[in-house]
Amino acid sequence: MKKIFGLALMSVGLFLAACNSQQTSKEEVKKDSMAAMPTDSTKTVTYTTAMVDNKKDPTCGMPVTAGINDTAHYDNHAIGFCSKECKDEFLKNPKAGLAAAELK
Repeated sequence: MKKIFGLALMSVGLFLAACNSQQTSKEEVKKDSMAAMPTDSTKTVTYTTAMVDNKKDPTCGMPVTAGINDTAHYDNHAIGFCSKECKDEFLKNPKAGLAAAELK
């Protein structure tokens, strides 16, 4: 009887240890995935011409190859702008501005 009780107790102990180690494993994975996320909110995104569908800033006409500082999505297109001010102006009347964007 003592052997059966001892085996049962050992089985429960192993089961709990396995469950506990699996829980720790999930927590470690969560910590690792969180570590991969950027935490510095002051970092800026660098946009490239491959990320946008236009050749020129639709507001001022500047070529996007000179630099893209902001983007907007309109009518299934990613549009690049040289500045936030140009983007804001575009968003006042995006349909008219889209024609000036010279889409690729």
